[in-house]
Amino acid sequence: MPHTTTLRRLALAAAMPVLLSACDIPGLGPDPRVVQREAEAKAVGGACRHALRGLEDCFTLNPKAPKAAVFAGWKE
Repeated sequence: MPHTTTLRRLALAAAMPVLLSACDIPGLGPDPRVVQREAEAKAVGGACRHALRGLEDCFTLNPKAPKAAVFAGWKE
């Protein structure tokens, strides 16, 4: 009898990673503030290009925006 209990526990322990691999645990994803900030910086870059501003002017006018995201928005 103790042998069956051990096998059940072993089977459960082996199945747990597979069962939990699809779980979406809150708090483990990217920080929404960072995602929002990068999206806004991309929008700023796109707006600068639409307004026919140079990329350097866009960086100067928006010093707090991440430069990589501004460039990505300007390039799109």
